[in-house]
Amino acid sequence: MSDKTRRQQTISRLVAHHEIANQAQLVELLATEDINATQATVSRDLEDLGAVKVRSRAGATMYAIPELAPDRLAPIDQLRRVMGEWVADITCSGNLVIVRTPPGCAHVVASALDRSGLEGLLGTVAGDDTLLCVADESTTGAMLATSLGELAGRR
Repeated sequence: MSDKTRRQQTISRLVAHHEIANQAQLVELLATEDINATQATVSRDLEDLGAVKVRSRAGATMYAIPELAPDRLAPIDQLRRVMGEWVADITCSGNLVIVRTPPGCAHVVASALDRSGLEGLLGTVAGDDTLLCVADESTTGAMLATSLGELAGRR
């Protein structure tokens, strides 16, 4: 597992189990897990993970990583970065596309795709290192796979 993957998985776990109000606090918590990261790195990781600031019941703001936030569209440049970094392979059959990633990264790619509003994509289902993308009736799996490949920087 890469350092980035380990760091982002740890961030996801920490955000789920702690009320983290700022990036400096997250950097400190990562250090307790023997992960050294700068605030800039943590900022990029939070963006990649789709983290948002939410208000707790007590009224304080804290980070959260939504499972699915369909009303929050991911910018195309963020989608390209995520796809370029973490997509290892793309194959298709019928109206289905299989995207392979490094272990532990499929949910990040799936979340970015689900929030992208990408034409022709109905939705995704993610496992650990594989995600299933379903093409809508206006396209085919092959056409969707080509679009995903272009986003990942593959021609």
